Amino acid sequence: MPILTGSPVFVRSVPNAALYTVGSGDDTLPVVHLWGTPYQKGFAHGTLMKDKLSGFLTATWAYLQQQVDQGINGTLSPFFPQATIEWLADVGLEAGLDITSDETAPYTGAYFFEEMHGMSDATGVDYDTIRRIHMIGELTRGDCSMFGAWGKSLAQEDGLLTMRALDWNMDGPFHNFPQLTVYHAAPNSTEVAAFVNIGWTGWIGSITGVNSQKISIHEIGVAFPDDTFGAESSSGVPFTHVLRDILQFDGTQLDGVSRLASAHRTCDLILGVGGGNERRFNSIQYSASVCGIMDDTNMRPVAPWHEPLENMIYYGMDWICPGYNSLMHDQLAKYHGNFTVENAIRNVMSFVQTGDLHVHVTDLVAMQMYVAHAAADGVSGPANAYARSFIQIDLNALFATPPPTRSAHVVEPLPEW
Repeated sequence: MPILTGSPVFVRSVPNAALYTVGSGDDTLPVVHLWGTPYQKGFAHGTLMKDKLSGFLTATWAYLQQQVDQGINGTLSPFFPQATIEWLADVGLEAGLDITSDETAPYTGAYFFEEMHGMSDATGVDYDTIRRIHMIGELTRGDCSMFGAWGKSLAQEDGLLTMRALDWNMDGPFHNFPQLTVYHAAPNSTEVAAFVNIGWTGWIGSITGVNSQKISIHEIGVAFPDDTFGAESSSGVPFTHVLRDILQFDGTQLDGVSRLASAHRTCDLILGVGGGNERRFNSIQYSASVCGIMDDTNMRPVAPWHEPLENMIYYGMDWICPGYNSLMHDQLAKYHGNFTVENAIRNVMSFVQTGDLHVHVTDLVAMQMYVAHAAADGVSGPANAYARSFIQIDLNALFATPPPTRSAHVVEPLPEW
């Protein structure tokens, strides 16, 4: 897979928001920069990207309804677990997401709701629909992968490479609305960092991202836990919120890990927090009752198909997932001691075939991110992100992007990508 380089290209702006693109041709991604208070960011986002944002939210809600209907009619839903389908069949989709929202609201920062209100006011999309859509992470799990590599595993030992691959849903609307959203810290606020969210237009939770303090967050859904996870809980902070809190409010890798340890946790996950300043990566066994912090010396689960590697942590698709974990181990071991971004892109994710929806590799010391996204409908080439071109982005330059001046504001039709 080729690696595309080049500076972001300005497209248009409105007060408190600017749109750029990165990449080229069929591998072009929109980059939306946001400034201001949470409400201002939401309103600016909705104003700048009104059609695409409304399209994503409308298509996602229709897809969720379709998935529940198919599950109720006896078609096994690939999006919601069957137990969740049965519960939603009893209470209804809106009520089920409202219950989830009500149980997590006391643990959610007010800025989430303020941003969603701004987005609703700018687009006319019902606020409750936006709020409900942002609860889907608590009710479904993605099959994803991650690794962290540092020290003796690398070709250049004084570094830290991290990867997060999202293997989630390719038949819904998500592959048609990719977006990198850059949040700039508001003056006189508690925000300590700018950060980039890798997700979709209008999605304000975090599942993949990096901040200006050289911290990355990673997430894997756990469909096959063992008994060390304990029971799950529906009352606590949504994981997409606590991960964003790390990016927005934490200045060190230890701060991020400590936030997870002290959080009111909900569902079973494997999380990761990387720190370029510390040259440190921890994976976290995460559940309502457990927050197990791991490095290369105590990585779990301990199994013949999940063998340790010095200065590396890795997970392929799930907690108990012998096939993918074995494949990932073998490819990482093959390049151990000479591991690079290029090895990761060309010989790990593509070989393991992980990262169908999106995937990034980031050098957290040099602050260079390499990101790929699945093909949208009608786009030529491979469908899966891991098989497409990766776009290189200079994160220091990205976070240093200044807000647009009033004279720079341009309102034109959005390009196709």
